[in-house]
Amino acid sequence: MAFASFDSGKQHPVMADINMVPLIDVMLVLLVIFIITAPLLTHAVKLDLPKASSQVNELKPDKIEFAINAGGQLFWNGEPIDRATAQLRFGAEGMRQPQPEVHLRADENAAYKFIAQVLADASKAGLAKVGFVSQPDKN
Repeated sequence: MAFASFDSGKQHPVMADINMVPLIDVMLVLLVIFIITAPLLTHAVKLDLPKASSQVNELKPDKIEFAINAGGQLFWNGEPIDRATAQLRFGAEGMRQPQPEVHLRADENAAYKFIAQVLADASKAGLAKVGFVSQPDKN
């Protein structure tokens, strides 16, 4: 890849073209390598794998319908209870596996104090799945 000669006797014009022969040689070598290795990449081993079937053993967790009316009265699955009884039941339900879901229905006029107490009691008992149930808008 000489561009000019250092001979002071003869003046040759400067060669401005790129010598393409080495580039073509490299491309041909790469082409040969890819032609040789391509069939090796698609080679697969045929296997007859055993078939197994299993059913998912999914335990549906129980749900607790917990309601609070406008006066602050508590209901466990429709049964009226007081806060101390609710704490005891939350404690017992928190030990079960899988843990039940608590569906909390609160009247829109119920004081937030009662809702916060129920959430705190459920959290202390270790119940992590607490959901709020509401009515959709009629618009």
